[in-house]
Amino acid sequence: MATNTTTKKPSAAAEESTESVTDTTEARPERTARRAPVVVGPPLNEGQEPVTVTLSHHLRIDGADYTPGARIPVSPDYARRLRGQGFTART
Repeated sequence: MATNTTTKKPSAAAEESTESVTDTTEARPERTARRAPVVVGPPLNEGQEPVTVTLSHHLRIDGADYTPGARIPVSPDYARRLRGQGFTART
């Protein structure tokens, strides 16, 4: 297997872009705090109300861990899927 031993020279456009750096801090909008989602998992469909379920097993949804016994608001469709897969407690 052959290797290339020549060095790569930066292009003229790359050299120009490093020389002319502009400050755009005024153009950036202010950051707002992220609100917690209304439901965990998939979003609600039009006209649906969230359903609160109690988990019977550890579950990781969207990068957040939920322990057994946690009560989480989910969409009715997602609640039906969780019940079918055995993730909700029988209460």
